[in-house]
Amino acid sequence: MASLPAITNNTDIRFLGKLLGDVIRDYGGPALFERVEAIRSASVERHRGRGDDSATDMALDRLSLDETLDFTRGFMLFSMLANLAEDRQGVAVEPGADMAAALERLRADGIGTDATLTLLEHALVAPVLTAHPTEVRRKSMIDHRNRIAELMKLRDAGLTTTPDGDHVDEAITRQIALLWQTRVLRRERLYVTDEVETALSYLREVFLPTLPALYQRWDRVLGKRCPSFLRPGSWIGGDRDGNPFVVADSMRTALGRASEAVLGYYLDAVHLLGAELSISSELANVDAEVAALAEASGDAALSRSDEPYRRALSGVYARLAATHFALTGKPAPRPGHLSGPAYQTPQEFRADLVAIAYGLARDHGGVLATGGALGRLIRAIETFGFHLATLDMRQNSAVHERVVADLFKGAGVEADYLALSEPARIALLRRELASLRPLTSPYATYADETVSEIAILHEAARSHAAYGPACITNYVVSMAQSVSDLLEVNLLLKEAGLYRPGQGQDDRPYAAIMAVPLFETIGDLEAAPGVMADYFTLPEVAAVAAARGYQEVMIGYSDSNKDGGYLTSTWSLSRASTALAPVFARAQVAMQLFHGRGGAVGRGGGSSFSAILAQPPGTVQGRIRITEQGEVIAAKYGTRESAATNLEAIAAATLLASLEPERLSARDYQRFSAAMDQLSATAFAAYRDLVYGTDGFRTFFRQMTPIAEISGLKIGSRPASRTKSDRIEDLRAIPWVFSWAQARVMLPGWYGVGTAIATFEDKALLREMATGWPFFAATLANMEQVIAKADMGIAARYAALVQDRALSETIFGRISDGWHRSRDGLLLATDQAHLLAASPALDASIRLRLPYIEPLNLLQIELIKRRRAGETDERIGEGILLSINAIATALRNSG
Repeated sequence: MASLPAITNNTDIRFLGKLLGDVIRDYGGPALFERVEAIRSASVERHRGRGDDSATDMALDRLSLDETLDFTRGFMLFSMLANLAEDRQGVAVEPGADMAAALERLRADGIGTDATLTLLEHALVAPVLTAHPTEVRRKSMIDHRNRIAELMKLRDAGLTTTPDGDHVDEAITRQIALLWQTRVLRRERLYVTDEVETALSYLREVFLPTLPALYQRWDRVLGKRCPSFLRPGSWIGGDRDGNPFVVADSMRTALGRASEAVLGYYLDAVHLLGAELSISSELANVDAEVAALAEASGDAALSRSDEPYRRALSGVYARLAATHFALTGKPAPRPGHLSGPAYQTPQEFRADLVAIAYGLARDHGGVLATGGALGRLIRAIETFGFHLATLDMRQNSAVHERVVADLFKGAGVEADYLALSEPARIALLRRELASLRPLTSPYATYADETVSEIAILHEAARSHAAYGPACITNYVVSMAQSVSDLLEVNLLLKEAGLYRPGQGQDDRPYAAIMAVPLFETIGDLEAAPGVMADYFTLPEVAAVAAARGYQEVMIGYSDSNKDGGYLTSTWSLSRASTALAPVFARAQVAMQLFHGRGGAVGRGGGSSFSAILAQPPGTVQGRIRITEQGEVIAAKYGTRESAATNLEAIAAATLLASLEPERLSARDYQRFSAAMDQLSATAFAAYRDLVYGTDGFRTFFRQMTPIAEISGLKIGSRPASRTKSDRIEDLRAIPWVFSWAQARVMLPGWYGVGTAIATFEDKALLREMATGWPFFAATLANMEQVIAKADMGIAARYAALVQDRALSETIFGRISDGWHRSRDGLLLATDQAHLLAASPALDASIRLRLPYIEPLNLLQIELIKRRRAGETDERIGEGILLSINAIATALRNSG
């Protein structure tokens, strides 16, 4: 890696690569360094067209098992450092993806600041962190990586020493050496509490300080105070779908730890404010409200007798410390010498700080009140409350059916709810929702599943009482297919007092938590508008939605892709969103779409900025939530700088998608839609025929890819399959996508598209769509990434792992032909001579990695062969898992 300048002229990567090479030489020895360098050089030469596979194969063959492990770690660490360098340069974020540029674009269209502020008053943009298992790296690795990023910032500033006196370059080398000696793989599987703590580290260390600072910048850009419209969410500790380990205790832990973190942040901030606001009443006028807070504080210290702001903040600190104890059961980390009543709500806490800010503004012209630490703290309270991040609940509709059936049977209401037709279910559920009588009884006996589900609902009610209603607002229903699927949730919420039936004209039905349907399969997406139309016809539903002002619908990218392939999934999601808009308009309810996106393109990955801009007209309306999963969390929110960049990008995109005039004429949209219908139908047929219609495909997939080995990674608390079945229908979308990425096929991100384009007659129309329709342009751009990362030569070697040679050759032949068709079709539609010709930075990024990924693939294949042949050396298994980790790191968004 010392000769890295031959690969790229990127200064950061050359510098970090040289340091990594030095560390490998110093800690692994000259012999290891020379062998690693020989493999690297041979692979680079091959990719430059000056070598062949045999040189790389021979160099790999010379490695012992111990050297194999060290080599794999070395290549993984280089990819990790290359990712860091790219993140620092903003390679993954489009130019103009910021608030100032968005406002300028809007002004050019005659849309001024007032219209923007009006939208933002009712807007919500929420990145929602989930525990979906696609992050293969341990948190310790990510922490060292982030320390290197901080040190590189010092180097950028021209500093040669750190604040602690260390030489910057030596400190970076030290962190790389620590990375080299840090165990990469987890020894134990992750538990829900581990996932909670990992997410909490991002929320506490990145979101808490970053969002208030972002708002300060937006205030300046807007020229007025920006509404607090961007707030984080989380699924971790509330998402039970397919995860038997998420129970009531998980929710209690998730919310309790989050509250403890945000209250600790507030206590520190108030303490620092007290040190800062040293204003003396002898030198300044004191506002009456500030004086009242000072007197009520109980702070009688003579040293502060003329410092009303400090005394007022002493009282605020005392009340906040009492709040900390009330909500966490623990004393404040820095105990105060005063006492006071706990704040009942975040709004009470904010009101005291606003009174202090007004006092400063009235007497000092606003310079001490606007912005600064006090302004950031007030903004933090508005954004994070006492809960830090809004926690979603999620469960599968099939579980709700069973629980409701158990409750009805126990209460003597209905002996066989599961046998009822949909109309009969709706009628029964509506009758029970109108009744004040609970269904549960302490004298009845219920199934364990029912007991667990009811317990978590009561925990949600307790959390509402403790942290406020903003701590849990949504209950996502996976595999929602009918109105009864949503009514069942309301009925269960009613058992915990979270749904209240109306009792008259002035007492309308009310739901403290919203039932949110998740439409996942192609069929479910097509049925979504009808389901929601029927749902809104129910008077109690209409009343609840009107009181709330909006209704959320979640659309799933992962399962729709596994069900129908990339193109059909993408188009079905867009069509469903478009068809839902008039349903909501007729119901006079604002629509809030929740996009269940993953990291890989096959699961909705790609640029969030482009994805939001490509949403159908009228479907954003200032309100959008997006899941952030696995390795994407570290990539986007690993540092405050990257978090600020990515959060601003989704905020800016939401503004543009909501307010920019539609550029596409109705006639063109009709033409393009008709073309997409045809393309989607052809791609769907090709995909379904391969994946679900080909005999032996299930065996081929499980033997060609490392799907079996991936289960040993211990990267999440959730099982890989929904059931013990080996059917693809029952496999979770994450391991489905992840395993194809490891084998360098990336099939979920492109298969079927080549056939669709090849058989589409009007090629000129495709080019017109690619240049004039943001939806189609984004669809092709995302697909282009995965086609560029795929390698049919490497994939052929994985296909050789399949025991039935004839089966392998037949199915892989179809896959390879499909890839070439998709590549050629994409180049034709985008009018490019080669892949990524229009994206040189991304092209350079991928080309940089390819020589480092290929040897890892070749090693992985050899180790899988040996393990499947019965070799039991533990180093073989460890090498496979290390290679999975390294390949995922190099490919980045692969899960």
